[in-house]
Amino acid sequence: MSDTIVRVAARGDGITANGRHAALAAPGDTLTAEGQVIPGPHHQVPPCRHFPTCGGCQLQHLDDESYARFISDRIAGALEAHGLATEIRSPALSPPRTRRRAALQAEAKGGRIRIGFSEGSSHALVDLQECWILTPTLFALVAPLRGLLGRFLKANRRARLHLTEADQGIDLLIEGIEAEGLEAAEAITAFCQRHGVARLSIDNGLGPETRWEPEPVTITLAGVPVPMPHNSFLQATQEGEASLVAAVREAIGQAGTVADLFSGLGTFALALPGRVYAAEAARDAILSLKGAGARTGRQLFADHRDLFRRPLTAAECDRFEAIVLDPPRAGAREQVAQLAEAKTPVIAYVSCNPSSFARDAEILCKGGYRLEWIQPVGQFRWSTHVELAAKFSR
Repeated sequence: MSDTIVRVAARGDGITANGRHAALAAPGDTLTAEGQVIPGPHHQVPPCRHFPTCGGCQLQHLDDESYARFISDRIAGALEAHGLATEIRSPALSPPRTRRRAALQAEAKGGRIRIGFSEGSSHALVDLQECWILTPTLFALVAPLRGLLGRFLKANRRARLHLTEADQGIDLLIEGIEAEGLEAAEAITAFCQRHGVARLSIDNGLGPETRWEPEPVTITLAGVPVPMPHNSFLQATQEGEASLVAAVREAIGQAGTVADLFSGLGTFALALPGRVYAAEAARDAILSLKGAGARTGRQLFADHRDLFRRPLTAAECDRFEAIVLDPPRAGAREQVAQLAEAKTPVIAYVSCNPSSFARDAEILCKGGYRLEWIQPVGQFRWSTHVELAAKFSR
C-alpha cells in the first residue's frame, strides 16, 4: 500500500502520516509499499551534481515552499515539546550561492588535492566541482587552492580551510599544514596577490599565524568597519544578517538603553539605537567592537564578560529597556534564569538552535514573559540548520 509524505523530519527524512520514513522525500511525494519514492509537486530536481553525496546540503530536493515549511515545522515542533505556541512568520530564505563563510576540508590522496565538504555521515571527502551555496567569490578560490596546497599538504593528510569574505577580500585560515622557508613565503605571497586574498594565516596547532595581510582586515556591520580577528563568527549570509537585524530592531523598537548579550563583533550592537551595553566572552571580538564603537562616537560600552559563568543578574537586567540575546547553540540557560526574574520590558532572542531556544523560552514564559512572535531565517540554504529571532515582552 502506498503512502503520502506529509512532512520532513529534523534530519531531513520524509515522513508519512503513519510514521514511515524515506530519505530524499518531499511533502506530497508518494512512498510505495516497496519503499520507492515517487516525486510529487514539491520535489524539485537538485541543482548540484554533488547532491545528495555531499554533506554540505541535505534538502536540495525540496522546493522553496516545502523548505520554508520544514523550517517553520522545526520551530513549531520544538515549541510544542515545551508547551509553547506563538505566531511563526514566513521564513526569510537566503538565495543560492550567498554563503560568505565556510569551513572546507582538503586532503592529499592519490597524487592530487581534493577540497570540499565531507559526505553525509562519513569522513569521505567530496571534491567540489561546483557549489550552489558558496558565493562565487569563495568558490572561485577552491581550484587555485588545490595548486597551493599541493606544495604543502603531505600525502594522505588533511587540512581544514576556513574561508570568509571580508571587506578587503577573502580571509583564509589553513589548519594542518607547515609552510616554512623563503620559497614557501614567496609562493604564499604570489598566491594571495594573484587571487585577491585579504589575509592568509596558518595554524599548525599553536594558534593562527598571519603570513599575508597587506592592510588590516575588517568586516562592515551596520555600516561600520570592524577589525576582524582570525576565524571570527559572522552570520552566514548578508541576507540572513539583514533579516535578523531587522527582526531585532522591530522587537526592541525605540528602546533608549539596550544590552546586547553574546555580542560578538557587534552585528546587533552597532545596529541598535540609543545607549548600548555589549557583553562578549571572546576577548579579541569584544576589543574589536570596542574600537569600532569608539570610532563612531556612539554611546557603546563593550564588556569582556563570560555570560555562562557570570551572567547579568536580574538587578543588572532591570537597568535596560530591552535586551538582545544571541547565544551559541547551547542556548543561554544561566542568563535566561536571571532574565526570568527581571523586569526588562522586551527581550529579542536570536537563536541557531530551535531546541535550546524552546527550552529557554519556557523558562522566560514561566517567569512572566509572553512570546509574541518568531521570525525564522533560512540562511544555511538547503541544510537542516535553522535560525530565528523572537520577541518576548512583559
